[in-house]
Amino acid sequence: MERKLKTGVVGAGVFGAFHAGKHAASPRADLSGIWDIDADRAAALADRHGARRHYNLETLINEVEAVTIATPAPSHFEIARQALAAGRHVYVEKPLAMTVEEADILIALAERRHLVLQVGHQERFVLAAMGAPRPGAAPRNLQFSRCGPPSGRGEDVSVVFDLMIHDLDIARLFGFSAPVKVAACGDRHETVATLTFDDGRQCSFMASRRTQSRRRVLKADYDDGAIEIDFVNRTFSNSTSAAAAPEFENLSAFADPLGASVDAFFASVLDGAATMVDGKAGRGAIEWASLIETSREKLNAASPAFDRMIA
Repeated sequence: MERKLKTGVVGAGVFGAFHAGKHAASPRADLSGIWDIDADRAAALADRHGARRHYNLETLINEVEAVTIATPAPSHFEIARQALAAGRHVYVEKPLAMTVEEADILIALAERRHLVLQVGHQERFVLAAMGAPRPGAAPRNLQFSRCGPPSGRGEDVSVVFDLMIHDLDIARLFGFSAPVKVAACGDRHETVATLTFDDGRQCSFMASRRTQSRRRVLKADYDDGAIEIDFVNRTFSNSTSAAAAPEFENLSAFADPLGASVDAFFASVLDGAATMVDGKAGRGAIEWASLIETSREKLNAASPAFDRMIA
């Protein structure tokens, strides 16, 4: 019989419930416990999946082999640090931490203890299933738009760390690194940023929690054309010499990126499979997010409010 990984979920909110469902349904996991600062919410989620509600975080960490952290972003670092220090494998929702320095501490802990540290940048799994990035072809420029109406979630951090950070990770997946110029404007709920690199290539990002409808689009410009993916409407346009559009309906990772990422976490722990989104990947996204926030705040401090308004 295949060994099951004894797991726990920290956080019983919306994303914690999603993760708990994946753990409970997986043949590779034994969801043993759930903890949340709201004991009643933890109890309700634990009862739903036949797991144990824990009254304190330390008890949960001590009784499992691996934990998923799906709590508010500012708490990620301390909970992950505690779990790694106890010798537990960790899947932490994005962002990994709030600063590069915190990320470095977690990475060092995981490496020293030979533990899996995976970050919840789930869209890497979607792009990998679609064959992106194109092998052997580097895009000249990338353009990202990730917008939606207020959801009431994730507002403990800025839109850069809440939404844009997904696209920062994707840009790094496409091979972009070490920007030489960062320009950003907006505020904590809506930010536009452009990163320029030493070879003249650029990545532009738009993230908003203020729009009336959802928009999630990636456009990659290549020497031989462009590829544009609309993740909301599931459309794909391609004017390059690469293969034709993928069949979205046949991409299990597109239908369930969270499930794909959780399965990958279990495979990394149980089988030693490579971690697609490790701590260093999470650190890279944090580094760029911090640069963008610094640029935006410098502009805001130097400009009158009406000069920095964006349409």
